[in-house]
Amino acid sequence: MTIATDEISLRHAEHDDEIRACYTTMAGLRPGLRDAEELCTRVRRQQAQGYRLLAAWRGGEPLGLAGYREQENLIYGRFVYVDDLVVREDVRREQLGERLLSAVVEEARRLGCARLVLDTGMANTLAQRFYFRQGLLAVGMHFGRSLV
Repeated sequence: MTIATDEISLRHAEHDDEIRACYTTMAGLRPGLRDAEELCTRVRRQQAQGYRLLAAWRGGEPLGLAGYREQENLIYGRFVYVDDLVVREDVRREQLGERLLSAVVEEARRLGCARLVLDTGMANTLAQRFYFRQGLLAVGMHFGRSLV
């Protein structure tokens, strides 16, 4: 998938150098990532489970990212789950989050999925407002606990 508008190109980061280039942007959402090599290793491992990393590129630089995968379960049937959605803070007014999310929605439709699902932190009110503006609704709570 490649969508280009206003010098921004939406395309998947598929090669190791492209994935590594996404590190600085992804670290804004996932600060626990040590370095670009760890990101590349983890993305490659997740790709074996269907993970795709869509990036908004400007001049070879990824400004925003959407990591997603197709899944199936008994509650939703086939759906796309958005693992990661992040836009660099200095370009957040350029509607890259909207473009990335819209592209993932279109990919989900192309795959025959009936639903898009994502999680966000309870305290992440800015993201929640963004998701509401994009037509997503809070339909449940995600629970978790550490096993280590």
